[in-house]
Amino acid sequence: MKQNVGIPFQKCSAAEGEPADDEARALRVLVVLESLARAQHPQTLSQLTQRLHVPKATLMRLLGAMERAGFVTQLPPERGFVPGPRAAGLALQTLKSPQVLRECRAILGSVVAALGETCNLTALHGDQVLYIERVETHEPLRLQLSPGVHVPLHCTASGKLFLSAMNRLERQQTLKYLPLTANTPRTISDPTLLEAELDRVRTRGIGVDNEEFVRGMCAVAVPVREPTTSNGQGRVIAAIACHAPTARKPLEALMRAAPVLESAAKNMGEVLCVA
Repeated sequence: MKQNVGIPFQKCSAAEGEPADDEARALRVLVVLESLARAQHPQTLSQLTQRLHVPKATLMRLLGAMERAGFVTQLPPERGFVPGPRAAGLALQTLKSPQVLRECRAILGSVVAALGETCNLTALHGDQVLYIERVETHEPLRLQLSPGVHVPLHCTASGKLFLSAMNRLERQQTLKYLPLTANTPRTISDPTLLEAELDRVRTRGIGVDNEEFVRGMCAVAVPVREPTTSNGQGRVIAAIACHAPTARKPLEALMRAAPVLESAAKNMGEVLCVA
């Protein structure tokens, strides 16, 4: 059934533009958060007004209150709004509910059992990658990144995958303001070269990190998509990434393991969309 995200706003008073009751106020906040969470890049006030069919002045007041409470963040200069730290924390806690957590960890654990390397569930959060959950390898040499940590987009396997999934305009808008810090000698910090790399990632459907984030570590990532009944592909909602020290497993070996990750990503999509 197609959802009309503008319904909560239609309960507003025509004269004042204020919610008719507390239920409408609560729904209004949730609809704004949902719209920001589903967007692949920051949303401006004008974009949200058009999408949600709400007066700009009303939405501005609501966003101001949500920003003060930490549920949204406005990116400077006038780049738009993204879910704030409290919204991210709420989403993380929802995913960490006992049943969802068990199912996510079981899927990640099956990949670790098959490949012997750490496996992560990540998501796009504003201009960064958010680590949602992970299952560690038993090997003593490994990269320590706890759930809740943020890492850059341009030099990580998940980050490049998320960038590649954006349409051309969204990607250009994001890269325009993204700091392309050279974390290692292999980091792609030239915008033109990065665009070409993202085109390659989009074509093969696999994100790669060839010692671009941490020297001596490589990684691959595959998209977790919304399940769809049509022939097209569902929206990318997260990624499953596997990383390893190059001394133990080179990038080529991780690339050959992509089918294992893709199978896990399909199962993960079904878990997350039900949750």
